[in-house]
Amino acid sequence: MEILKQLSEAPGIPGREEAIRVIVREALEAHVDGIEVDRLGNVIAHKKGKGPKVVVAAHMDEIGFLVSHIDEETGFLRIAPVGGFDPRTLIAHRVMVHTRNGGLCGLIGTKPVHVLTDEERKKVPEMKDLFVDIGLAGKDAKERVRVGDPVTLVQTFEEIGELVTGKALDDRLGVYVAIEAARRLGKHQADIYFVATVQEEVGLRGARTSAFAVAPDIGVALDSTIACDIPGVSAHEQVTRLGKGVAIKLKDSASISHTGLVQFLINLAEERSIQYQLEILPRGGTDAGAIQPAREGVAVVTISVPARYVHTVVETSHKADIEAAINLLVAFLETCHEADLRL
Repeated sequence: MEILKQLSEAPGIPGREEAIRVIVREALEAHVDGIEVDRLGNVIAHKKGKGPKVVVAAHMDEIGFLVSHIDEETGFLRIAPVGGFDPRTLIAHRVMVHTRNGGLCGLIGTKPVHVLTDEERKKVPEMKDLFVDIGLAGKDAKERVRVGDPVTLVQTFEEIGELVTGKALDDRLGVYVAIEAARRLGKHQADIYFVATVQEEVGLRGARTSAFAVAPDIGVALDSTIACDIPGVSAHEQVTRLGKGVAIKLKDSASISHTGLVQFLINLAEERSIQYQLEILPRGGTDAGAIQPAREGVAVVTISVPARYVHTVVETSHKADIEAAINLLVAFLETCHEADLRL
């Protein structure tokens, strides 16, 4: 889990994934035949084979912010979100402002409840109501920080019983699964490209360009998915549950999985006693949505790791589900040359 800890705690908002690239390259380079970084910033690692050509994509970026304004008198920062946030989850969190001269710790603040009006207490907080306090007055703040500096949430990665929790498990979990699969992969015929993609949270951009360049026959997206197995949520709304296995996605807002690949994964899981669950995600998508329409079209499927509290700093997954995802991906890559891609 040490690599997952490094991936989780490292910063990397869309367009600024450089710290994650370093970790991915170091983890993969001894286990692949070649590795490169493309113009957009995707890490593309190649494991040679005779065919079919397979892309395994997991995104490196996490939701975060850019500094949008620095108050000349107080030094408080205003921030613009990069990716989708629920502002309710942000109040009273620490952040790191990544300046050209190093990181500055900051605090996301808002008006205390003691001074809120009755009307304000009923209101759901919005991004415009939040600010970052970096403990510097206006002049000093403007000397240290400039508009456009990235801001990331700060949180340590922890193991809690059978669970792991931290920030950015969406989708550093997928990146971790890809790295572990590359390390454990045995004999295979597929020509495999492991791609750690950029800018997924703002439009699946890295997956789109890398899929065009590689032109795969098969695309496998690795991502986290919603696990709403918590109090107050009906069974039919839970999507997935922790500890019930890797999720094989049927559809989401961005893609419909290839029926042949779905059945192939189900058969593999059952043959190898890998616990799995089927997933339909009502909102949201994965890199599969950008890979699928590349060039003349790609047969795609998503392998998901269930996670509670997605898009917060306490995203949480079950260790057994992570291991199941690795095992299913390895089994798939070793046998996918046998998959029937006909519709």
